Amino acid sequence: MIRAARRIVDRLRLGGYEAYFAGGWVRDFLLRRRPRDIDIATSAPPDEVRRLFPRSRAIGAHFGVVQVSMYGRAFEVATFRSDREYVDGRRPSSVVFSGPAEDARRRDFTINGLFYDPTGGRLIDYVGGREDIERRLVRTIGDPRERFREDKLRLLRALRFACGLGFDIAPETWDAIGTLAPRITEVSWERIRGELEEIFTGRDPGRGLELLHRSRLLAELLPEVAILEQAPHPRSGDLLAHASAVLSRLRGRSPVLAFAALLKDVGAGPGHRAEGTEGRGAQRGETVERICRRLKMSNGDIRAVRGLVQTHPEFFRLPEMSRGEWMRMAALPDIEDHLRLLGAAVAAGSGTPSLHAGWRRRLREFRDSPPLRPLIDGSDLVALGLEPGPAFREILDTVRNLQFEGALSTREEALRYLRERHGDT
Repeated sequence: MIRAARRIVDRLRLGGYEAYFAGGWVRDFLLRRRPRDIDIATSAPPDEVRRLFPRSRAIGAHFGVVQVSMYGRAFEVATFRSDREYVDGRRPSSVVFSGPAEDARRRDFTINGLFYDPTGGRLIDYVGGREDIERRLVRTIGDPRERFREDKLRLLRALRFACGLGFDIAPETWDAIGTLAPRITEVSWERIRGELEEIFTGRDPGRGLELLHRSRLLAELLPEVAILEQAPHPRSGDLLAHASAVLSRLRGRSPVLAFAALLKDVGAGPGHRAEGTEGRGAQRGETVERICRRLKMSNGDIRAVRGLVQTHPEFFRLPEMSRGEWMRMAALPDIEDHLRLLGAAVAAGSGTPSLHAGWRRRLREFRDSPPLRPLIDGSDLVALGLEPGPAFREILDTVRNLQFEGALSTREEALRYLRERHGDT
């Protein structure tokens, strides 16, 4: 990657232009982290970049961004610029091509405003970014309120960088986040969800949730989660602290699993009952679905998050489950996510370690058993004269449990069971 990026810089310089590595790559290089990509900033206007790299393509012509391919990799090459007025709280209305100092000063945070000369091995710092990296601080470039008013998504990006890098947030930057938190919803929910996913699947999601709450961004975006602070938890103090602990202990975090951990206790009030008890059903599922739709999740992710949340309490009932019940649970297609969520909840103080170990033993037993195909499906219930509806799932689950327990072993036995109990319905 570096060899290809240096080749682009060399060609731009042979054309008579300045060119440097920019932004996140420089920050990660100084932190000795593995960078995901390299962006290049140059004095060459976009038309000149296109001329020097005939196979390139403009991907942000309005902002002077050209995508250049080199050795099979794609790089963004952006012309140094200054931004004009921000009118939509997200992007500037127009840009003016400028020099490296002006380009650095229009960026969001000092740690992202650095350039690096790969030919001379020289760091170029117009904004104090190197000092803030050494001090492990996230600080806006210039007036923090002005930076955040320009682009409200930066309110969340500040928290993402702090959690992802293990940095603190400079006091004046932190104060501005709290002041402007009510304006975060001016940003599209798709972009908000993207930042939240980065926070909750990143290096320190528990701290991310705490920062979101302290900054008042959580109350603006997810009030159903923020109010969990008022519901007690026997081990963590309150359910919001418990959610933070669960996120921190979650293994194999995906966006779906992280949001399930975050939302599994939504709707709980001061009278909330311990995990594993009844009363967490469809109403909580509806609340979770409403939140997921607000965040513009895909339908598949919404179903996955809702399923994890609604089924989670059942895993605490293992000691009282029949063989058919726990085998039906073990057969869930996303059983590994369910057990990751359970393991994190147990580690955070819900249930006992033996509960998670017990489920792992049951899962091994299930997987060592011969696979069982369902004896009946919904079409059999329709043929029996039953009206499709919520009762279908309950009937099918009952037959499946009896099959797992050995009480029903053939399709004929299952159909006879249905006729005896539902034939006159």
